[in-house]
Amino acid sequence: MKKHILLLSIITLLASCSSSGDTAQSENPQSSEWLIPINEVKDGGPGKDGIPSIDNPNFTSASNATFLNDNDLVVGVLKGDEAKAYPHIVLDWHEVVNDEINDTFITLNYCPLTGTAFGWESMVSGTKSTFGVSGLLYNANLILYDRKTDSNWSQLRLECVNGELINNKPQLLDVVETNWKTWKTLYPDTKILTTETGFSRTYGTSPYGDYTTNNGRFIFIPSIINSALPNKERVYAIIDGNKSKVYQFSDFTNGKTIRDTFNNKDYLIVGNEDIIYGFKLSSEYANLTFEYDFTGTEAFFKDNEGNKWSIFGKAIEGQRTGESLLGAKSVMSYWFAIAVFYPDPQIYSAP
Repeated sequence: MKKHILLLSIITLLASCSSSGDTAQSENPQSSEWLIPINEVKDGGPGKDGIPSIDNPNFTSASNATFLNDNDLVVGVLKGDEAKAYPHIVLDWHEVVNDEINDTFITLNYCPLTGTAFGWESMVSGTKSTFGVSGLLYNANLILYDRKTDSNWSQLRLECVNGELINNKPQLLDVVETNWKTWKTLYPDTKILTTETGFSRTYGTSPYGDYTTNNGRFIFIPSIINSALPNKERVYAIIDGNKSKVYQFSDFTNGKTIRDTFNNKDYLIVGNEDIIYGFKLSSEYANLTFEYDFTGTEAFFKDNEGNKWSIFGKAIEGQRTGESLLGAKSVMSYWFAIAVFYPDPQIYSAP
């Protein structure tokens, strides 16, 4: 009970110190130029690194992850033959994990206010760096900073918006978001980020209360509200330039593959009630017919040639073994966040 009261007090304090009317000033002395309206860059309250990144992550095996429930959401990464998962219950409190996977330095970043996660290479100007939480927000979304140049990066715009590296874009990794049960079924040898972070947090209890389920509740009000879907509905969004198209979990009931065209490009989107991922189809794969085929192994869908493919679009069985489809530039997101960063997004409707 005491912990509950303390948590509510902390949330109230953050809200009072971080009203949506508070406008941040640039903390970067190198440049006052921003790609986004400075009057819409908000001070999140805790300050720079007030939400601490995890720079020395600890992992355990799936069998030892007793701190997770099957329905807990995780962000999954696969690089080479190494699979890692980063639970929301940890990301809610830290937002940024600087890590290494299969000899590649990565930054896994998650914004709990917009429900968006990306993985990108931890490189700036060709040199390894790490990223942290700047303490600033744009349209309720995380702004990171890199520790090499102190430049500010808008997560959902996927670019540096202020500082020495302004206009630079991160090198993205393929990541999926799903529940723990699905991920460990796909990748039973996965490593999972533990709650042994070196920080004292109530992992498993959200620092934002009912934010994820309360469609009318905003801590920071976005500049555009689009009522086409509930604000906090989780959607899968393909991003192309300044445009986006979203797909709902209801489109994939009982497991489906969807062939679609968006912005004059051909896509394949596969999923079920727990996971969705998409691929940009090149001419080499345009004539294949794909079908959902998840039976509790790494194979998630198949084609008319008899090849079986993983959720990341790698052929793991058949004559095309070793080939890979090109992952779409995409993200799982709350609807309101896609609608404000990519105004008037298309919503897929089955023919």
